[in-house]
Amino acid sequence: MKRFLWITVLLASLSAGCVLPIYSASPDVRARQLIYVSEGLRHINEIWERIWGLELPDLATPYRTHGGVI
Repeated sequence: MKRFLWITVLLASLSAGCVLPIYSASPDVRARQLIYVSEGLRHINEIWERIWGLELPDLATPYRTHGGVI
């Protein structure tokens, strides 16, 4: 059971980038990889606003209307 636990911990740490680095050691390649990752994360706010309809105009009138024929 201990062996299974250690193997599980080792595999989890490998996939998380703890033992093996996730990004390249070359600064140029690493910068390009980080830009690609951040480009995907930058659009989260826009997607959230689009899902919840936050960018839509407010349809409530700021003043009271009579609603009848004048």
